[in-house]
Amino acid sequence: MTAVELTPPEAARWAARSGLVLPAERHAAVAAVADHIHGVVAVLRELDFADVPPAAAYRAGQEPHDATA
Repeated sequence: MTAVELTPPEAARWAARSGLVLPAERHAAVAAVADHIHGVVAVLRELDFADVPPAAAYRAGQEPHDATA
């Protein structure tokens, strides 16, 4: 997971700062989901995409339609 996990009170504070009303019974669940998302994004940031062309280089319909390519 993350080095410093989001606590339920911090989740409530961040929700309030963004103008969202977060009921008290949801604080722990929101904090857990936020920590999970942070962990997934951290893994994605570690991937090396150096040899992958940008999305603009992709042309739909020009790829082969069989499994041998």
